[in-house]
This record gives sequence, C-alpha cells and structure tokens, in this order.
Amino acid sequence: MATSSIPLAKKNKLENVKSLVFLSPAFVLLLIFFLTPMVLTILFSFTNLSLTGVQAKQLEFIGFQNFINMFKDVELYNSLAKTLIFVIFSAVLGQCSLGFFIAFLMKGKSAAFRRIIGICVIAAWVTPEIVVAFCWVAFLGDSGTLNTILTSLSDIDAIAFLFEYPMLSVVIANIWRGTAFSMMAFQTALDDIPAEVEEAAIMDGASRWKVIRHITIPMVRGTVTTNLMLVTLQTLGVFTLIYTMTGGGPGNHTMTLPVFMYQKAFVSYQLGYGTAISLVILLLGAVFSILYMRLLKVKL
Repeated sequence: MATSSIPLAKKNKLENVKSLVFLSPAFVLLLIFFLTPMVLTILFSFTNLSLTGVQAKQLEFIGFQNFINMFKDVELYNSLAKTLIFVIFSAVLGQCSLGFFIAFLMKGKSAAFRRIIGICVIAAWVTPEIVVAFCWVAFLGDSGTLNTILTSLSDIDAIAFLFEYPMLSVVIANIWRGTAFSMMAFQTALDDIPAEVEEAAIMDGASRWKVIRHITIPMVRGTVTTNLMLVTLQTLGVFTLIYTMTGGGPGNHTMTLPVFMYQKAFVSYQLGYGTAISLVILLLGAVFSILYMRLLKVKL
C-alpha cells in the first residue's frame, strides 16, 4: 500500500512544479508591476523625497514626519470629507443602485431591447475617462449644451454648473460613466435566479417589494458585495475626471484625496508627502472593503 502511494505522491509533486512553472511569468509580472511599486510607496512615505531643491539630491529617512504633517493639515480632512461624499453618492447610491435598477428593469425583456439599452449604457463605460470629462465640461459649461437648452426654453440666465455645483457635477459625470459595470454584474446575477422562485412567492401573496427584499437581493448578495467593493475602490482612485472638470475647485470644493495627493506630489513637488497621502487612500479602501463584508453578512 505504501509503495503504491509513492508514484502518486511524486506525480502530484510533479504537477505542482509544472503549475508553478506555468504561473511563474504571472508571479514575476505581479512582483514587478504591483508588489515592487507598493513597497517603494511605503518606503518613500517615510522619506523627504522631492522633485526639486536640495531634498531632491539628498534623500533622507525622516520617519513619521510626513504623516505628522499630514494629520496636522486641515486640507487633509477637507479632502477626506470630499472623498467620502464623492464615493457614497457616486459609487454606493449612484452606480450600484442605478446599475441594479437598470438590470432589474431589463430582466425578462426581449434580447433586442436588452441589446439596445446595454449598448447605450456601456458606451459611456468604454469611453476614455478624459473624453468623458471633456464631454461633461462641454455639456455643463457656461455656454454648454445644457445652458443653451435652458436659456432657449426660458428667460433664465446661464448657470455656471461647474462653479456653483461642482461636486454634483462630478458625481453625476462619474455615475454616468461607471453605471454600466454595475448593470452588467447585476444583470448576470439576476438572470441566474430561477423564475419559479419569484413566481411562487408572488402566488403566495408576496408584494413585488417583498420579493425583491427577501428573495432577489439575498440571492445576489455575493454580487452586491463584490460590486460594491470594486466600484468603491475604482471611485476612490478617480482623478482624471475630477481634475479635468474642476481641477479640484472652485477653491477646494472637489479636492478629493487623489487630487490632493497630486497637488502635493507634482505641484508642490513633495513626493514623500504625496506617497504618504496615497497610503491613506489605500487604508480608506481597506476600511470600505471590511465594512461591506461585515454589513452584508447581516441577514436582509
């Protein structure tokens, strides 16, 4: 019995070696393009790394000084508040809710209808972020499409949406661009729910809302968790859209953490300080992920 198990053990070991050989290119790429930058970011956050001046020539380890200066900076807390507003309204209440709503409305519809709606929604998602930003600047600008329509229909003056409602503008633009991802994720999950389950609940007298709450949502809970985390992490890193539309302004009204990090790292040339801010963004993403995992464990 023992002798017959030896060849099997050797065979399993050989299979493991082959698997490692085939996966080694992926491991190398992961090490070069993910782990190495992450380690360098952590190391540089404890230094005085700068793009100009004497500090650019004399890299020094300064311990937690960047973090001490950062947490004393009022702008950090303003940027943190703006980031939370942007993420909650753009990702959680915007993309996820609207994506689920569109996917739910498309459930059971004809293939032609689903294809047309899908193309319209996905078109925004596949458009480069910089192009989306310029499109919304052209739409919401002082002489943009929206003001042209409003002034032609009434005698009201043109509204400077990007100046008077900057956060609302970037939130709507990001919802418009990112909803397609949530829609596709929820559409796949909803299609996997057996129609007999919902039909039986309706026949037993359950209202449409109760079916959604007690059957539909619990059955797609895994998709909800995954989608929330992915959309939130993506929204936390949104920079191009905000910087192109408002530049973080007017003032600091749309100064989210990525924009704040860019200002410190590449405008003020304080790369060490900027990398310290990037770790705050990383920590915030981890907090959101843990929060989602814990909240969605509760029975709905």
